[in-house]
Amino acid sequence: MELLKVSGVNKAFGGLKALNDVNLTVNEGTVHAIIGPNGAGKSTLLNCFVGRLIPDTGTVMFADKSLIGLKAHQINQAGVSRVFQTPEIFGELSLLQNVMIPTMAKRDGEFALHAFKRLDKDAEIIDTALHSLEDVGLADKKDVIANSLSRGDKRRLELAMCLVQSPRLLLLDEPTAGMSRADTNNTIDLLKRIGEDHNITKVVIEHDMHVVFSLATTVSVLAQGTVICEGKPQDIKGDPRVQEAYLGGAHL
Repeated sequence: MELLKVSGVNKAFGGLKALNDVNLTVNEGTVHAIIGPNGAGKSTLLNCFVGRLIPDTGTVMFADKSLIGLKAHQINQAGVSRVFQTPEIFGELSLLQNVMIPTMAKRDGEFALHAFKRLDKDAEIIDTALHSLEDVGLADKKDVIANSLSRGDKRRLELAMCLVQSPRLLLLDEPTAGMSRADTNNTIDLLKRIGEDHNITKVVIEHDMHVVFSLATTVSVLAQGTVICEGKPQDIKGDPRVQEAYLGGAHL
């Protein structure tokens, strides 16, 4: 079943065409990786999915509803969550408080900062947030201040903040960037388990081919704003178009 469908998307910045007639389909239950060299248009495309950019032409449909023109909280409410290249967390708050904020937003609509003082007294919000921290293995650190976490644990916290929103689609922009190999492997294992336990479809932008080939069921290769190749990981590895545009023998 098609969950996300991108048709004829173009985006230019001045004289630079960042996306050129991009078409791709993400099926429900899959892990769809988008790879390509720097400047290929990967982040621009992802920003079109989450309302940070509006395509010049084309459509972005999620579960047969357009995402174009929606605000970030409306896209979240539609069932799409995003993990950023640099974890976006509330560094001065505890892990539990970090997860309670999107929990309240999901229940009550767009979060209002003046409501924050009520969080610690809301048993339903606390229980839901704790369950999400348990899902990512951070419940024992619930009172720790988020800024003190390692890069890997900050990523886990951000994932917990996404999970409480019960997304159908999770967008991950370089989810292992800056991590050690051990943290990278732990994150791969966590993402696999999240997919199995919560039935979440994932779109992953990633440079680390170890991550791509460990997670992805389908890979789209972008070059100069255009999808030049798409298929299963084992099929695109040897594709000469991919070799020429990006990977090269040393990367495989």
